[in-house]
Amino acid sequence: MTQRTPEIEFIGITATQRVDTATQATNGTFGMATHTEVGVPVGPQVNKEFAAELARAHEASGFDRVLIAHSSASIDGFVLADQTLEATEKLKVLLAHRPGFWAPTIAARAYATLDAFHPGRVAMHVITGGDDADQQRDGDYLTKEERYRRTDDFLTVLRKEWESEQPFDHEGEFYKVTGAYASVRPALGSIPIYFGGASEDAIRVGGKHADAYAFWGEPLDGIRQRIAEVRAAAAPYGRNPRFSVSLRPIVAETEEEAWARAEAVLAAAQARVEANGGGVSAFAKNSVGSQRLAAAAESQDVHDKRLWTALAKVTGGAGNSTSLVGTYEQVADGLLDYVDLGVTTLLIRGFDPLEDAKSYGRVIDLVRAGVKDRRPALAG
Repeated sequence: MTQRTPEIEFIGITATQRVDTATQATNGTFGMATHTEVGVPVGPQVNKEFAAELARAHEASGFDRVLIAHSSASIDGFVLADQTLEATEKLKVLLAHRPGFWAPTIAARAYATLDAFHPGRVAMHVITGGDDADQQRDGDYLTKEERYRRTDDFLTVLRKEWESEQPFDHEGEFYKVTGAYASVRPALGSIPIYFGGASEDAIRVGGKHADAYAFWGEPLDGIRQRIAEVRAAAAPYGRNPRFSVSLRPIVAETEEEAWARAEAVLAAAQARVEANGGGVSAFAKNSVGSQRLAAAAESQDVHDKRLWTALAKVTGGAGNSTSLVGTYEQVADGLLDYVDLGVTTLLIRGFDPLEDAKSYGRVIDLVRAGVKDRRPALAG
């Protein structure tokens, strides 16, 4: 029997601080809670009313989930996840987690507890950690290769804690438990695990454990190559993961307006980099994913139909830094090109967190209509 292909999923991103995109920062680093390279933060870093407003805007636009990102400076993700779920009716969350700071049994019960209060609305995004300095801020001094081995061990125990109906023992390289058992387990039997990373270690571990494997927005040929690599890594374990691509769409009523906005974003990002002393972060230098984005940006500013990589050139490929630029119809068509490759999750976030979340509703509708017309097996 042929397995039915999952329907298209859209993921946005949460934030807890308002941003004024009409004013550009001239110095200093931008608050992590805003998740954007332009504008300046406004008001408290944790603004409950804004977080709820942003969550409801995503739900109204047709997003399926929002990402709750993580760094060593981030606010507590579990609290924000609960606030987001309470503020909405159907919106789900993708809660990022770094293995190594909590025991896997404790992390499993924390996710299962959140899921018990909001059944079926919780997923985990596994962030092994590519930035040594950021890991060390929280006291983790393992090498990147060691961290991936720890993630492998962590996820093995995590799934056992979610799925085992009887106490279990485990002895691995990093974790040993005896008689582990959870009184609370996920409502659907498990919680989806999303996984990201471009290195060989990431693909090896992600292929073994991921339900959905996430890529940054590379040119189409790069995504095609990476899907093949992950599928090959997953095959020995009988796994068939979904695939996600993360992009920063810049949309407007006309193509000219969209490109004008893109140039404004680029100028603001360049000013911020210069104000912070210039140069590329250690994370960008050491991250294989960042290196791939930077290489694409060096070769040309626009790939395929409208994948804009100039921002990745400014940032050294750090983070989610490539965009589709154009009208609503053009951007939707660009997203459908990734769907053609086998991508079924599209993480789209803008440079103005609230207003872009609202405007993306048109893009989401167009993509879903395009899937229905051109790829009925994915229509859901």
